[in-house]
Amino acid sequence: MRADPRDYQLVSPGTLQGVLSLLSSEPKQWLPIAGGTDVMVLYAAGKLPNKKLVNLWNVPELRQIGVSPDQIRIGAACSYTALRKQDVISREFPLLATAASWTGGIANQNRGTLGGNIANASPAADSLPALLVYDAELSLVSGRGERRVPYRNFHTGYKQTALAPDELILDIVLPRRFSGYVVHAKKVGARKAQAISKVCLAALGRVTDGMIRDIRVALGSVAPVPLRLTETERTLTGKKIEPSLIESARRTVAQEIRPIDDVRSTARYRSAVAGNLVAEFLEKLALQGQPPNNVLSRWNGLPSAEAAREILPCCGSTNWAARMASRRPIIDETSLLAAADAAWRSLGESDWLEAFRSHPRIGETHPEKDSAPQSSAWSVEEQHKAAAADEAVAMALKWGNREYEQKFGRIFIVCATGKSASEILEVLRRRLHNDDATELQQAVEEQWQIMHIRLKKWIAE
Repeated sequence: MRADPRDYQLVSPGTLQGVLSLLSSEPKQWLPIAGGTDVMVLYAAGKLPNKKLVNLWNVPELRQIGVSPDQIRIGAACSYTALRKQDVISREFPLLATAASWTGGIANQNRGTLGGNIANASPAADSLPALLVYDAELSLVSGRGERRVPYRNFHTGYKQTALAPDELILDIVLPRRFSGYVVHAKKVGARKAQAISKVCLAALGRVTDGMIRDIRVALGSVAPVPLRLTETERTLTGKKIEPSLIESARRTVAQEIRPIDDVRSTARYRSAVAGNLVAEFLEKLALQGQPPNNVLSRWNGLPSAEAAREILPCCGSTNWAARMASRRPIIDETSLLAAADAAWRSLGESDWLEAFRSHPRIGETHPEKDSAPQSSAWSVEEQHKAAAADEAVAMALKWGNREYEQKFGRIFIVCATGKSASEILEVLRRRLHNDDATELQQAVEEQWQIMHIRLKKWIAE
């Protein structure tokens, strides 16, 4: 080891305010570290310029993942392991979950953090293209206050960022509006993991009527910064995917990137691989151009009131159903889920509670309020594993439901599909420890999952 630990000072304030005060008092002198995976490489090589280090790992505000109806907030010191274990990220932001699985080995994933990856500003970082296509925003905080920066504007040059000397990345904000998109992630390197990328890609797309309606493509290791291919996206949007368009996209990609020769690869190789990866994504996207769905085609032609009544069992909120009817025509599953998400995000608490009341209690068959036969049938189907509970578990669920309703004043909502009675009971007991605001958001999230499952069943009938 070329560095002498006696030359370095490491402090651990343990609070966000303590860290910010330190950075403010001596700008540029203190280097914030969380997992330290990049810092230790420089330290071992004797190339770590900062002698003063401040620990962020034990700052609670930086380690949380917050979920709300329209966005998620990922604390900058959240590890890649934490990202991989978070259900919302795996389900709605699979590109980020995949990138987390690429980032080093298990030990590095346990310590490496998303905020550290961003601040380190390597153009080869695996997670950064995913943040670009998901329209991430960064919350930056200092003793002077907090500001929000679109992630696409954060990297100003090679290893350069918009971060002021006294600022920290507080959290990363991702909008929850990409349900139903086709996703594609690919890393080309000496190995799939524990190797720096030669080229990595993150892409999202949505096709309706055979035409590209929205497409988002970002690459790493092909420019001084992680690169969103905005010109390539512009030339593809509104077009039908066919061989000539794919070949045109290859040429546009080659013009838009700025690869270099280095020890890992050559500029020529990177350019060819980047074109191939985009072409591969377009071929995958083309498979989504499916014939019109018969259920949706019929539903689009119904009077508004009748259309709202028909789709109501998928959610249980009358306002949601009316808004869905007003969004017609909806022609495929991708558009349906996107419209459902937008309508759900526009609702208020009274609408959520109405949706909750459309379900029976876990272990029962009749909801608190009258609901459509289709909703009742789906509830029976969703709870069929729970219905097989033995007497002890069934009684525990009954008393758990009562305790939950006494504490929160509403029915316990959980996405029961695929869950046994014992699994549901474990979830119920855990959520009884939540405060009211946290538990309401959890119930909203569970109802959102139920809505998606039912919508897919509905259009498959």
